[in-house]
Amino acid sequence: MSSIDEIRDARIKKLEILKGLGLYPYPAEAKRELSLKEAIADFKNLEKSKNAKWIAGRIMSIRGQGAIIFITLNDGTALFQGLLKKDVLGDKKFDFWNEVVDIGDFVEIEGTFFTTKRGEKTLEATDWVMLSKSLRPLPEKWHGLVDVEERFRKRYLDILMNPEIKELLEKKTKFWETVRNFMKDNGFLEVETPSLEVTTGGAEATPFKTYNEDFKLPLYLRISIGELWQKRLMAAGFAKTFEIGRAYRNEGSDANHLQEFTNMEFYWAYANYKNGMELVERLYKKIAQDVFGTMQFETRGFKFDLGGKWETIDYCETVKKETGIDILNTTYDEVKKALDKLEVVYDGNTMERLVDTLWKYCRRKIAGPVFLIGHPKLVSPLSKSMSENSELTERFQIIIAGSEVGNGYSELNDPIAQEERFAAQQELIKAGDKEAMMPDYEFVEMLEYGMPPTCGFGFGEMLFAFLADKPIRETQMFPLMKPKSLE
Repeated sequence: MSSIDEIRDARIKKLEILKGLGLYPYPAEAKRELSLKEAIADFKNLEKSKNAKWIAGRIMSIRGQGAIIFITLNDGTALFQGLLKKDVLGDKKFDFWNEVVDIGDFVEIEGTFFTTKRGEKTLEATDWVMLSKSLRPLPEKWHGLVDVEERFRKRYLDILMNPEIKELLEKKTKFWETVRNFMKDNGFLEVETPSLEVTTGGAEATPFKTYNEDFKLPLYLRISIGELWQKRLMAAGFAKTFEIGRAYRNEGSDANHLQEFTNMEFYWAYANYKNGMELVERLYKKIAQDVFGTMQFETRGFKFDLGGKWETIDYCETVKKETGIDILNTTYDEVKKALDKLEVVYDGNTMERLVDTLWKYCRRKIAGPVFLIGHPKLVSPLSKSMSENSELTERFQIIIAGSEVGNGYSELNDPIAQEERFAAQQELIKAGDKEAMMPDYEFVEMLEYGMPPTCGFGFGEMLFAFLADKPIRETQMFPLMKPKSLE
């Protein structure tokens, strides 16, 4: 078996043959008259007309010998068979094909359409042109790229050789199209908010840092999809807004988390968290039916059904049931002792971080779908307190397969209370909590001008990964990879 370098050297020689004959192997234009998908759809008429047409694509296979060659073309829309016959193409063009063409090359062929004895839709070539000469061989069809890191590093080959990956990524596009159409159909205006921020807001996460040379100003890549900006739009008089965009969090990677990902957030004036729960349940069911064609899923070892009415569970009651800890009547030492007893690894030394870690231990057993409500104010710095208990907030999260796949609340619009919570978050930052929320006092100033009662909600592509039962990295076209030179 030849090495990659030997194969590449042989193909470069073929490249030079093409150039030597004045045939540029990378032309800017193609004569293609229809896509392969169109050729299949209109095949009966094309076959009947006997008119010659140009089609094009990457050669995925070459079969045959002697005076007859069958090829399979792939143009990204479909696969289609081509036939080259020496007595039809002519000795010169046929022999030249054998001399310079390889699997992986992009070519266009002209000819007429017919059906083989085996029923294969085929174009019989009368001419051909090289569109792009490949210098490296494609992976073997049946073995492909086996190493996971190599698959992600050469994602273009992974997608090309694995139709399931391409189908998954196309389904992800439909996922976001469904979300976008649903929001617009429900009267929400799509907006764009800054991705570079002076202070990060809207979530508790470690941000990426950058620097603006023009303003001489340190900045952060956003960790949420414009939460504090979209709330400003509520104060500005917009009734319903949403944004789909990229978020960035400088944290670890696993099957459910990445440093760069797509999220959606919406904000709805004159609505509260209960209104949001009703809307979001309809949205998730719409996604399930339109994108996946089912309400029943199996993922991460859980089975769940998105059909029917979703159950509601309480944060504090769930934690107490699973661990014996009463969140509203406990101490730092008690929570820490409980985590140690449960052998739960935790990062951070603040009460907020410990309580959040304790809850994450409890949620891992929940198949869902359920709405989690009754969050303590301690872990909800932007959420409005419940009127019946000021230590709890009007917040809801969606739990599926032991994970949170959506987060919303009645937004806090009391400027004094918001400033107090920002001050509490500042103390957490001083205590070393890297995920605590940065105070934004210009946002507080906006609240002093007045913001209507508002419901906000956000979720991300982790939901798609769960419904597709794939690690989230698998659902990204080009996940972040460390350069080989740094490995």
